[in-house]
Amino acid sequence: MIKQSTDDLIARLDAADRLPGAAELRALSYDLLGVGPGRSAVDVGCGAGRAVAELAERGVRAIGVDPDELMIAVARDRWPEADFRVAGACELPLADASVDGYRADKVFHELAEPERALAEARRVLAPGGRIVLLGQDWDDILIDADDPVLTRTIVHARADLITSPRAARRYRNLLLDAAFDDVAVEVRTGVFTGKSMLPMLTGLAAGARSTGAITREQADGWMAEQRARAEADRLFLALPMFVAAAVKRAGPVPNARAIEAVLDVVV
Repeated sequence: MIKQSTDDLIARLDAADRLPGAAELRALSYDLLGVGPGRSAVDVGCGAGRAVAELAERGVRAIGVDPDELMIAVARDRWPEADFRVAGACELPLADASVDGYRADKVFHELAEPERALAEARRVLAPGGRIVLLGQDWDDILIDADDPVLTRTIVHARADLITSPRAARRYRNLLLDAAFDDVAVEVRTGVFTGKSMLPMLTGLAAGARSTGAITREQADGWMAEQRARAEADRLFLALPMFVAAAVKRAGPVPNARAIEAVLDVVV
């Protein structure tokens, strides 16, 4: 079952990588990292490794990290020359101040305590190193539908299944609280009108139904409408993607393990 779950996730990530605007968004994240030939960067939650490979094409010494062993196995198979390691965002297998860039794409919404991940990011980043975070706010998926109340219920019920569904809107404050400098956030909104988004819509409806927020009949009826809209070229979905970038302040590197101990006491 675990392997099937990983296979499904890889399929979804591959599909997301092929969506209009996805390549441009990845390129923006690489530019914001500010790393070039001979510099180093870690891609946290690297998945099947596409970003690591694309950074390597730019001459960057890129390291991909993901907690899923099967995901890392796929990445190593696809990009055998790249450096991939099994680890979570809060325990990176890197020395203090050892990388020039830190990138995390569609990761922080999966973390119960993103503060811990940012403490670890500060630990591994060299002074002057840059961090880039990308992700969607799961409460802010805009879908045209005949029943806006039902649609709002579906979106919010699906969001409630995510560990930290609103992490993206917190990027700025999280980075400021973690003592990063020059924090900047922008939103790039993807607009989709074709059948490519039907799997995502199906997932939203299925997730909402699994929580009991809607009935099977409501889910089926809503999806029938969305499929009809797609056939008639009337489907509309807007997906805001938040992109945040910041710089690590020069000076002593905080001890991430000490910060975690403080968080444990507070919790």
